[in-house]
Amino acid sequence: MEIEIFEKKENKLLDRTEVKFYCLYEGEATPKILDVKSKLVALLDSSKDVLVVDSVQPHYGEPKALGYAKVYANADILKEIEKKSVIAKNEEPEEEPAEEAEEAEE
Repeated sequence: MEIEIFEKKENKLLDRTEVKFYCLYEGEATPKILDVKSKLVALLDSSKDVLVVDSVQPHYGEPKALGYAKVYANADILKEIEKKSVIAKNEEPEEEPAEEAEEAEE
């Protein structure tokens, strides 16, 4: 998967940078939001706490998706402005401790 950023815009009112990008995934399935987020964190030299991927919309018949992400100045502003649903889809799933998983198998 490759990410090609084509627009980066400062939004001073909301204290964030808005990023539009293309996600190219030749021969792969449409990438998950968390995969795109980790790639963007590396590309934009940012932190996972202040970046949210708002949407990834695949193009019909092409291995390409249009994406929109936002990088906030800090995590408090992100939590204040973003909808809970957007924050939820950008959070890493919590893994169960190993002990509970072993007990469930018995």
